[in-house]
Amino acid sequence: MPTFSFDAQVTAALFDKTGAIFALGDGSVRFENGARSEIHDGAILCAAVHPSGEGVVTGGDDGKVVWSREGESVVLATAKGQWIDAIDASAESGLIAFSAGRTLSVIDSKDVAFRRDFQHERTVSGVAFDPKGRRVATSTYGGAWLWYARIEQQQPVKMAWAGSHLAVGFSPDGAFVVTAMQDNQMHGWRLKDQKNMRMGGYPSKIKSFAFLAKGQLLATAGAQGVVLWPFIGANGPMGREATEIGFDESTLIAQVAAAPAHGRLAAGLEDGRVWWADPAGQGLDFIRKDKGAPIVALAMSSGAARVAWADEDGQAGVVSL
Repeated sequence: MPTFSFDAQVTAALFDKTGAIFALGDGSVRFENGARSEIHDGAILCAAVHPSGEGVVTGGDDGKVVWSREGESVVLATAKGQWIDAIDASAESGLIAFSAGRTLSVIDSKDVAFRRDFQHERTVSGVAFDPKGRRVATSTYGGAWLWYARIEQQQPVKMAWAGSHLAVGFSPDGAFVVTAMQDNQMHGWRLKDQKNMRMGGYPSKIKSFAFLAKGQLLATAGAQGVVLWPFIGANGPMGREATEIGFDESTLIAQVAAAPAHGRLAAGLEDGRVWWADPAGQGLDFIRKDKGAPIVALAMSSGAARVAWADEDGQAGVVSL
């Protein structure tokens, strides 16, 4: 099990085709084999796997979007004088979307001349592609907005719900959009009719969520155990109760990770421990048993065979399940 001790906090942990990659607050990207790329003049604020599956695209407080592979980095876009707050990338369409202030920008990994900029009324906090990479959802104050990624002049679909929405994601079938909110709850919309879904009852802010089991379950952090919402059928979790796995009254779940096509789930705790489980099976296994600083980054490989984690003090590891 490779372990690392970084001298900066980890912003994100990810898996590309070659292995685990960590994006750090000192502007560097660290690779599982020990390679290091210094790419941002300041902190990395967000990261996603490049559409090619090779390396990562990162956004920094220097206003740059950078593609980093081992031994190579390329600046793909800039937002002068602004921070890149959120980023996502689509292997299906080859597009990369990122936010800076109130602007959502979309670029094409295969066409350097392509760029679209979409304006919002308030700051954009989260960005996510639909499963086909054709539409982009943004989270902002007052709800979520939906854009067609390639169309220059358009009016977005605005899905309203009062409050501050901090992160956004699509269900793997593209039927639902969900957000994590400032006021300790998840919210969702069914796209075909924009019917609302309230998913509340959390004791703390939800810093992380992930779909698993071919989209049949949504796992969320923010409680004493991982909260699992059922997304089976046309109604998703509407009218259904959530279940909980790994309940521990002494701590909270800080991060969750999953591979959407598989049934495995990983959880990082506020007390520094990390476990994985298959909710369809029995029990769970600890990847990191020792308590420590809160887990701030967690990732599961696309084949659900490996997990990467990092804590607030810069300790990190990669584990084969």
